[in-house]
Amino acid sequence: SIHRDSPSLKNQIFKNSILETGIKVIDLLCPFLKGGKIGLFGGAGVGKTVNMMELIRNIAIEHKGCAVFIGVGERTREGNDFYHEMKESNVLDKVSLIYGQMNEPSGNRLRVALTGLSIAEEFRDMGRDVLLFIDNIYRFTLAGTEISALLGRMPSAVGYQPTLAEEMGKLQERITSTQIGSITSVQAIYIPADDLTDPSPSTTFTHLDSTIVLS
Repeated sequence: SIHRDSPSLKNQIFKNSILETGIKVIDLLCPFLKGGKIGLFGGAGVGKTVNMMELIRNIAIEHKGCAVFIGVGERTREGNDFYHEMKESNVLDKVSLIYGQMNEPSGNRLRVALTGLSIAEEFRDMGRDVLLFIDNIYRFTLAGTEISALLGRMPSAVGYQPTLAEEMGKLQERITSTQIGSITSVQAIYIPADDLTDPSPSTTFTHLDSTIVLS
């Protein structure tokens, strides 16, 4: 099932080791923690997806790990470009691509994140170090907002669903490392109207270990 509980506290483990990305400015100024959650915040067209492509290419080659890419509400053009980028870089055999496209129902777009996370958990439980990329967390939130409206729930702040924190927690709490393997997550997070206090990015922010704001 794609609906699972997070590992028990006694099975979770966190090591303070640095994950070398191969992108010098990141490694120097804002290094990533292995097994941590990293957020790439930014508006439209600032390079969130491009940075994710570079990270997959560098880390898959350097660390010989496996990567899972989840495209939540992804444009077909972007998905196609991403596939060919990975193919040209000869890392397609190290990446699992899971897409819930922009034209698909909100139920599909909400569940695609849980589907990709379940695949990452399987790799982790096989003793592998997994890189989990989610593009875009904001579209995951929007899918939940649409479903909430269809169910007739009373909206909360800025029109978001009243269960925003719960839905985000169910996703984020499962992204964790155990004594068997690790999951390092890199998440692209769109900032609506460049407002970091918007409920969607601010709810995501509380779950992260490292943040980069692109502008």
